[in-house]
Amino acid sequence: MTSLKEQTDAQFAKTRQAKPEFAQSIDELLAKAREFQEGGKAIAVGQPAPEFALPNAQGKTVALSAVLADGPAVVMFYRGSWCPYCNLQLRAMQARMPEIRELGAQLVAISPQMPDESLTQSERDELEFTVLSDQDASVAATYGVAWKVPDLILEHMRNDRGLDLSAINNGNGSVLPIPATFVLSRDGVSGDGVVAWRYVNVDYRTRAEPKDVIAAIKNLA
Repeated sequence: MTSLKEQTDAQFAKTRQAKPEFAQSIDELLAKAREFQEGGKAIAVGQPAPEFALPNAQGKTVALSAVLADGPAVVMFYRGSWCPYCNLQLRAMQARMPEIRELGAQLVAISPQMPDESLTQSERDELEFTVLSDQDASVAATYGVAWKVPDLILEHMRNDRGLDLSAINNGNGSVLPIPATFVLSRDGVSGDGVVAWRYVNVDYRTRAEPKDVIAAIKNLA
């Protein structure tokens, strides 16, 4: 089976071939972001997971506490349905949902997109996990994974892809989540969420592997 990293590497290889100068600039920009430890303030393993209540794709509010009441939770921050790397990740996680459910866990995917724009109806019908809207990236900020997007990327999105983040995210045109995945357990005393495992990487081309997420859930047992 092709790993998620192999899929995302192949995706960026297309960009590198079509726009080599831009690809090189992205390499340098993300290397600098890692150097300055963007995402370094993300909540760590063992820390409490901040509570949140966000609307899903149908506009219904979903609270983290309600998700954790049924078992462990996988909370995944992604940039939006316009991001091909995010879509690869969503599909890869969807393919492993039977295993995740069998382990008694639920997956919650959070992006800044407006609820009615985050998925098409057919996509909503196909997904077996919850998609939530964090339009101002405030929840991403509480988890330490909100990132003010550099102008190079914003210009590429606007000029090359015709994407207007302000419209997509209902006013938020510059802050996106660092792609990050947290596996949360439930504290037996307080009932609050606790970070049991995490993957945080400012390089949006690299994501948590589904097999590693599943291994982290199994370790909770």
